[in-house]
Amino acid sequence: MDITTVAQLEELYGQVLPTSLAKEVGRLTPEYRAMIAASPFFALATSGPGGLDCSPRGDAAGFVEVLDDATLLIPDRRGNNRLDSLHNILADPRVALLFLIPGIGHTLRVNGTARLVRDDALAARFAVREKAPTLVVVVTVQSVYFQCPKALVRSDLWNPEKFRSPSDVPTAGAIMAGIAEDFDGKAYDDAYPDRLRTTLY
Repeated sequence: MDITTVAQLEELYGQVLPTSLAKEVGRLTPEYRAMIAASPFFALATSGPGGLDCSPRGDAAGFVEVLDDATLLIPDRRGNNRLDSLHNILADPRVALLFLIPGIGHTLRVNGTARLVRDDALAARFAVREKAPTLVVVVTVQSVYFQCPKALVRSDLWNPEKFRSPSDVPTAGAIMAGIAEDFDGKAYDDAYPDRLRTTLY
């Protein structure tokens, strides 16, 4: 049977735990700031006329700067120039961020609105290898809360014994060769390490 109403859904799952509601606040508490400072990675979810997008963002831990209790500054590093997230933010500023910390089960969720800022002085604060980001994404925080570790415990995500070998999954070149005719996947893969090194920032 399809579940189509809130009443049906809540009957299946029961009452929400009080602590699940109490942990959500509208500001970046010192504890939540510490989690952001320790995180080298988050997933950014956006929505726009072209659909939904969820993209990975990563750098050295602390790369997301907490400006104040309600503001995050995020450097927009070099990518593939699809700009899916940025296009979406221009159309619909609502964003959701999910921060992960290696080895830690709890994750941190931040919801808010974003704007794109082009400011040389601001971008210079995030320069790496003398290269500043093109833009800084400024997020105004609306809600913040930690997520319990059940998903990471079930997945055993941080267990090195469960890490997969690169040979277990298709390479980027193999994926492209399976999609596009006459694509030299091996040449693409062979060139990738140098391309990554020279375009990382």
